[in-house]
Amino acid sequence: MVSTPGGTMAAWRLTAYGAPVSLQEVPVPVPAEGEVLLEVTAVGLCHSDVHLLDSPEPMAFDVPFTLGHEVAGTVVAAPGDPALVGRAVVVHGVWACGTCDRCRSGRTNYCTGRGRAVGGGIGRDGGLARYAVVPVGSVVDATGLAPEVAAPLTDGGLTSYHAVATAADRLPASGGRVVVIGVGGLGHLAVQVLRATTAAQVLATDTHPPALDLATRSGAHVVGTPDDLRAELAPHGGADAVLDFVGADATIALGVDLLGPGGDLVVVGSGGGSLDFRKGALPQGVRVSAPFWGTAEELAAVVALARAGHLVPEVEVIGFDDVPAAYERLRRGGVLGRLVVDPRHTGPPAGSSVTTRGQGGR
Repeated sequence: MVSTPGGTMAAWRLTAYGAPVSLQEVPVPVPAEGEVLLEVTAVGLCHSDVHLLDSPEPMAFDVPFTLGHEVAGTVVAAPGDPALVGRAVVVHGVWACGTCDRCRSGRTNYCTGRGRAVGGGIGRDGGLARYAVVPVGSVVDATGLAPEVAAPLTDGGLTSYHAVATAADRLPASGGRVVVIGVGGLGHLAVQVLRATTAAQVLATDTHPPALDLATRSGAHVVGTPDDLRAELAPHGGADAVLDFVGADATIALGVDLLGPGGDLVVVGSGGGSLDFRKGALPQGVRVSAPFWGTAEELAAVVALARAGHLVPEVEVIGFDDVPAAYERLRRGGVLGRLVVDPRHTGPPAGSSVTTRGQGGR
C-alpha cells in the first residue's frame, strides 16, 4: 500500500478557453506505478499560462486541468521507488513517451508519441495545487536549491539553456558575439547561461529601462539600444547568433539586421512575428530555428549551474490566493523576472522578496 494524504485540495484550473482561471476543489491525486506524488513547494507562473487562458478558440488540450508547469516539490509517495520519498525535485515539463524515434535519440522535448498534452500544466494536471502526480522519469533532483529558485529553472532556465545550446555549435573558437533581445523572464537567464557556458561577448537590448538594468545585473557585457548594438557589432560584421525572446515582427527584423553571415537566428518568443525567408532576404548562410523547451538531461545541467551559483533567477514569491492578480500582471507586461507561487501560503509568504543576481556574471 502507498500512503497518500487523501481528501481534497484547492487547485487553480483552466476550465474553459477564454475564461478566467478558476479555483476548484479536487481530489488529492494518488500515484500509480511509474509515478510519484509531490507536495508542491513552488510553482512558476508563465506567459504560456496566459496564452492558454486567453485563447479565443479551443486548443488541442482537453479541459479542465490544473495549471502550473514550472514545478518544484518534495516526493511524498513513490510506489516504484520508495527511496525517492523525502527528496526535493523539479519536474521536467515535457512528459515524453520514451519510445519514439525522438525520445530514443535523446530529444525528448520533441517527442512525437506523447499525445496532445505536453505535460503537467499544459494539457494534464499541473502544480498549482498542494499536491501533484508526475511521471517518475520526469523528476530531476534539486537537493540544495530553494524551491522558489528551483521552480523557474524548469521552463525559464531550461528553455533559455536549450536556446543557447541550439546556436552554440557554430560559435567561433574565440567565443564570438551573441545578442539577447528581450531581457525578461527568460532573457535574463539566457544572459547568465551564455556567461556560464560560452566565451561569447553577450549583448542585450530591451525597450524597458528596468530590463536593461536586469541585463547588466545578469552579466551582459554590452547593454543598450539597437543602435548601440549596431555600433558595437559593425567592426565584426554582425553577431554570430541572435536569441529573440520576444518573437514580434519588429524583434525578428532587428535580429536579421544584427546578424552576420553564417549566423544563427533563434526565435524563442511567441510574439506573433513572421520572417521573410526568401533567398537573398537574409544574410548568407543564416540558420533559423524555433527551439522548444529542453530535455531532462539539459534540466539536470541547468540545476547544476544553479547549484554552482551561475544561474540565479530573478523571482518574486507570491501566495496561493494571488494567482488571478498575478496572471493579470503578466497580461499587462508588469513582471520583470519570474513570478513564483508558494502553494503552502494563502497570502504573501513571510519574507517574500525579489532575488537578484549580483553584477559580474561568470
